[in-house]
Amino acid sequence: MAKILRHGSRKMRQGRQSKLRDRRAVAPGTVSPSDLRALSQKVRYVGHGNHKRFPADYGLTSTSPRPTKSLCDMARTIRHEEALALLVSGVLKGTISAPRGDGFPKYIWSVSAAREVFEAKSHPNDSGRYHGYPLEYEDAMRAYVLSIWK
Repeated sequence: MAKILRHGSRKMRQGRQSKLRDRRAVAPGTVSPSDLRALSQKVRYVGHGNHKRFPADYGLTSTSPRPTKSLCDMARTIRHEEALALLVSGVLKGTISAPRGDGFPKYIWSVSAAREVFEAKSHPNDSGRYHGYPLEYEDAMRAYVLSIWK
């Protein structure tokens, strides 16, 4: 069983508290490098219209950004290839939540070359497929992920 660390809640743009109050990351080094490599080969990135202003190259026919959702393309458009690379690098770095019964974590965190911190969340009914969004500066998880990536 992986050791779990608890982190703070996520502040939303309008000041609302997120429903994700208990996001948890496994402690660094608790998942074997071979398990992380195997997982990195299985994860897939899919876009979600609630987190995008522009469909880019995700195969979305439209987008429907919601005011309570972080937009992954607020500062810049992130193409699918980069999003997948961020997802895989988060797995390989071990910044994941505990794998569930299906072997996939609910959350994966990563950091871009520009020091942007992203959280990817799995689709509830489709294991191994993730959508992501940047973490706000006020989010305690952002600071934690940055501390691991140093």
